[in-house]
Amino acid sequence: MTLRFIGIDPNTGDDECPTVWHDDEADEIVVQGWKADDELRARCLETGSIPDGEEVVRLPARMVAILRKACDAAEGAHVR
Repeated sequence: MTLRFIGIDPNTGDDECPTVWHDDEADEIVVQGWKADDELRARCLETGSIPDGEEVVRLPARMVAILRKACDAAEGAHVR
């Protein structure tokens, strides 16, 4: 696995979360965020299931530029 660090929440302090990476080998965006609380999970379940191997995570909107960078990295993997 080639995991490329993309960025971390600029307001993270010492928590080191949320963080975004791109897995070049699997061509996946990897996200570490705050685990959703029960209320958010329930709202998400209104539109579909959350399989056992998946989780709902939260990222602050201030990370949009970091997510765009991860998307660019994923798109760039296809241009090589």
